[in-house]
Amino acid sequence: MATFTSTLPDELLKQLGEQAKKLSLPKNKIIERALSIYLDQLKKAEYIRSYRQAGNDSDILTLAEEGMEDYFKQLEE
Repeated sequence: MATFTSTLPDELLKQLGEQAKKLSLPKNKIIERALSIYLDQLKKAEYIRSYRQAGNDSDILTLAEEGMEDYFKQLEE
């Protein structure tokens, strides 16, 4: 595991310390979990943006419609 050094605003560091004490967890574990959740949210937001963009692309919509047409034909057989 690598070591990372950073600075945080005093108020944020105070809140972190309070939560760490309340939860009986090391501050680095809270930061690790929070960062993991945040990065997952960024990834999900990127997927949402890409699907919205694809929804506005007529070529992609045409391909999707053709694919659905083929899928329905397979279900009928």
